[in-house]
Amino acid sequence: MTEETTTSEAGTRALAQRLAATLAPGAVLLLHGDLGAGKTAFVRGLAEGLGIPDDQVSSPTFTLVHEYRGGRLTLHHADLYRLPQGSASIEELGLDETAEEGVLAIEWPERLARPVAGALHVRFTIVDESARRIAIGGS
Repeated sequence: MTEETTTSEAGTRALAQRLAATLAPGAVLLLHGDLGAGKTAFVRGLAEGLGIPDDQVSSPTFTLVHEYRGGRLTLHHADLYRLPQGSASIEELGLDETAEEGVLAIEWPERLARPVAGALHVRFTIVDESARRIAIGGS
């Protein structure tokens, strides 16, 4: 597991850009953390690292999934915050098929009914107003 503390949104995005360079089609990232922990900023960095303009990225809270094309890989960004705890599987949501062609980043993965095999977990901890501890690793 890799752990890094960032001290700004730009630092969080830069960490995600470095990670994006290592991702292959089918990569699934599960983003764990409280509201305001930096999950969407991290996804903006993933987009930048994949060659997608970051200004396209917004939280998909009201639409469940956003798709961003135009980069090295398609980025699918799901936000499950509005779903009841443990209410759906990645297959029921149709996210398993979207993940095959690009990268899938899921905010609030604890809402899923079961774990996603092979997913990379990204855990955000708020240290203070601007600092975030970000741990990246397997289950």
